[in-house]
Amino acid sequence: MLVSRRSRVASLAACATILLATSACGDDKAKETSAQQVRLYGTDGNMLNTYPAELKERAGLVDGMKGTTPLVPLPEDFKSRLRAVSPALTDYVYSAETYDAVVIAVLAAQLAGSTDPAAIAKQIVAVTNDGQRCEDPVSCLTLARNGQDIEYRGVSLTRAGFTDKGEPATASYATLTFDGQQINDGKTEFVGAGIESAASTKTPPKPKKQRPGGDPEQEPLILGGLLPKTGDLSIAYPPMAAGAALAIKEINAAGGALGKPVTWLDGDDGTNPEVAKATVARHATAGVSVIIGAGGSGISRVVLPDVVQAGKILFSPSNTDSSLTDVDDQGLYFRTAPPDSLQGRALADVILRDGSQKIVIVARKDSYGEGLQGTVRDELEKAGIAADRLKLLTYEPPADAKAAPVDFSRGAKEIKDFGADAVLIIGFGESAQVIRGLADAEVQIRQ
Repeated sequence: MLVSRRSRVASLAACATILLATSACGDDKAKETSAQQVRLYGTDGNMLNTYPAELKERAGLVDGMKGTTPLVPLPEDFKSRLRAVSPALTDYVYSAETYDAVVIAVLAAQLAGSTDPAAIAKQIVAVTNDGQRCEDPVSCLTLARNGQDIEYRGVSLTRAGFTDKGEPATASYATLTFDGQQINDGKTEFVGAGIESAASTKTPPKPKKQRPGGDPEQEPLILGGLLPKTGDLSIAYPPMAAGAALAIKEINAAGGALGKPVTWLDGDDGTNPEVAKATVARHATAGVSVIIGAGGSGISRVVLPDVVQAGKILFSPSNTDSSLTDVDDQGLYFRTAPPDSLQGRALADVILRDGSQKIVIVARKDSYGEGLQGTVRDELEKAGIAADRLKLLTYEPPADAKAAPVDFSRGAKEIKDFGADAVLIIGFGESAQVIRGLADAEVQIRQ
């Protein structure tokens, strides 16, 4: 078929237009495909089933997020007992550590034969080392009442006891993954850390045998809570509260301590220094011997001088800041949570296993956030990640519940410009604003 020159030119122009349009569409698609995707990682402060709710209508952004938390494989029987005291419980993070902190404190008081905090403190490390092994309040209290040295192995404290510094010599970490806006238990993996030989071998004062019927003049042992009922860390409160309630229930069912039921006084740390200080003051006035808390490492650091001045014990189930190992505590600070020097290695390993090459570590600006941030950075650099492929960012957490939420828009832009393929977020409930900021900056979150 013959076609005129004008027709051929028109046809060629049309084809060119089509080709250009097709090519342009192809370029857009290529750009979309090659756009940098970011994997999200979290820590013990935000890898909780309650965390997605902090993002409200954008809760699905957490899917695919991975992270670590101190956690042992919890026996189903323990979970069932926790749910018996807290039927709505959906998370178990730090429930075992809280349970063990309460039990250890009570056993130490029984061995000391006193509610005097100084006497109790001298027995706390010993409760976990070099004695007759026992694994529950009934058997342990029976041995302690008979004046026998014990070696408590509970729910979180399974491999080794406390070091001379009053913290676990070994730990277990779980790698958790969000899937369908909740932690997928089927993807959870556990890894051990620490050295058993680091456990203390010091000889404690000789245990005191309880006389039959107990001492009628003996004051009851009072423990006080300093847990995050409110504030940024309140998302972690339910499992800690359940752990404490279960421990008190089972201790008193086993006869209590020093011949009397153990008393628990509730108290909030508010994830806020002023709230926590006020709670400590109330506990000191009420005759509390051992304060169980605080939730956050930064809060414990702030209130510890007040606790020491009052001559009380501060025993945290969830403080992980490594620098607290050497804090000036006059021998009155203990924790069942392992230090972040161990968690940092576990976190770095999780990130590196995914092949991440440009990593941003975002942390809340406090001793917990910045401490763990530095530890993870060091571990990544030891593993071969160059310093110029790492970026550290911090944000100021809200002062209280009335404060404006975190604005992470500037940080999100920095992450986008950096071309990160992994973002580790170290924070509590407020850290959800980091994820929201990334999404608002059109950073593609890998799921």
